[in-house]
Amino acid sequence: MASTAVELPSEYGYVVLVLVFYYILNMWMAFQVGKARKKYKVFYPTMYAVESENKEAKLFNCVQRGHQNSLESMPVFFVMVLVGGIQHPLISAALGVVYIVARFFYFRGYSTGVPENRLKIGGLNFLALMGLVLCAASFGIHLIIRDVL
Repeated sequence: MASTAVELPSEYGYVVLVLVFYYILNMWMAFQVGKARKKYKVFYPTMYAVESENKEAKLFNCVQRGHQNSLESMPVFFVMVLVGGIQHPLISAALGVVYIVARFFYFRGYSTGVPENRLKIGGLNFLALMGLVLCAASFGIHLIIRDVL
């Protein structure tokens, strides 16, 4: 088994900045959940409101769920953008920006209290993520082929 040294292209800095922007978006979403906790009177450690106890439970739960869903997909996004960015830094960074913008609209749509609203523009996050998966797969294939040849 041959070992392979990987050199990061100078454009990889854009990939790193995408992660910083996602962190900022994540903190903004967390702040929105905190505001919703006060507004809808859902106090810690309660994760989700119960409709029998809070008439505005659905509104709070949609805000909470929008953030929670973003947290659930964050590890996959981070890995795909970091790995795909090694071989395709500009494409990965661009897809990362699309993902972040789409995630913003996903959260905003979900926060309306109508869960279907999350997919109007927010649904583009799935396409961006699939593009990042292809970039990461391309890098893996590149390493395998390079070692074989």
